[in-house]
Amino acid sequence: MDVSVKKPQLKAGVEQGDGLIIKKQVGFWKHVMLHKWLYIMLIPGILYFAIFRYAPMWGIIIAFQNYVPHLGVFGSQFVGFTWFQEFFSSPDFMRLLGNTLALGFLNITIGFVVPIILALLLNEMRIQIFKRCIQTAIYVPHFVSWTIVASLTTVLLTSNGGFLFELLSNIFGREIHVLTDPKLFRPMIVIQGIWKSSGFGTIIYLAALASVDVEQYEAAIVDGAGRFKRLWHITLPAIRSTIVILLILNCGSFLSTGFDQIFLMTNSLNRSVADVFDVFVYNIGIGSGMFSYATAVGLFRSLVGIILIVTANLVAKKIDPDAGIF
Repeated sequence: MDVSVKKPQLKAGVEQGDGLIIKKQVGFWKHVMLHKWLYIMLIPGILYFAIFRYAPMWGIIIAFQNYVPHLGVFGSQFVGFTWFQEFFSSPDFMRLLGNTLALGFLNITIGFVVPIILALLLNEMRIQIFKRCIQTAIYVPHFVSWTIVASLTTVLLTSNGGFLFELLSNIFGREIHVLTDPKLFRPMIVIQGIWKSSGFGTIIYLAALASVDVEQYEAAIVDGAGRFKRLWHITLPAIRSTIVILLILNCGSFLSTGFDQIFLMTNSLNRSVADVFDVFVYNIGIGSGMFSYATAVGLFRSLVGIILIVTANLVAKKIDPDAGIF
């Protein structure tokens, strides 16, 4: 009786030896053909970044020129690092750097921590309906534009009958002009940012917590671990890599405090603390027509962001070799 043994089918790039499975190195184009639909799905994203992110980068040339629009990029005079020297020696530099660093520090220390706390609190809830309602309520502001946020803030805090203005005035016994007081500008910006973006960050951390094995919590309960110990030894380590990656990415935007929000909330009375790099680049470049000067300032901010990302990644790698994004 002829009995034929059917050999198992192996995927491309894999060979079967004497009881061993040996992986073969597959060429790039062969790999592309094997996974062509995945690469086709990448095309829209690649085109987006190529057209709207990388292609405009050639414009940084004007940071080293005395750019004149009617002469164009190739006809304008090359002046080297003149605009950088002028910016670093101007009194605007220290004022802009101080205001931007203050807001960036507040966003990192407070705005970055709040989504983590909210995710940990939501993860401890056992009533799913209540949990989902709160999660939806804090996530909805993410879709609201900064124009609407600024309008709501102005309506609520205006001295002409604003609800929060009247409430704060009654609590403190005096008028609290949040919109015009320079001392209250930064807390207002931080609170706006938390209200608008903390919900999105919370969803990211909740997604990371969903991968935690429930048996770990059950074993910890059997061993007598309380709620805080389970939080410290199971929950936080589970989202540690996510926290590190988001922290590294946030370090890259440390000097980018957001143009829309700051610009809309700036007025003549709080301008001393509201002037940051993003708003300054707009005012100098679009408002005053000093395109080369504005490009030099923007390029400086971007270079600092790259340095901060690389530094934060190296520090994370030193602390934990498995951490970091590259």
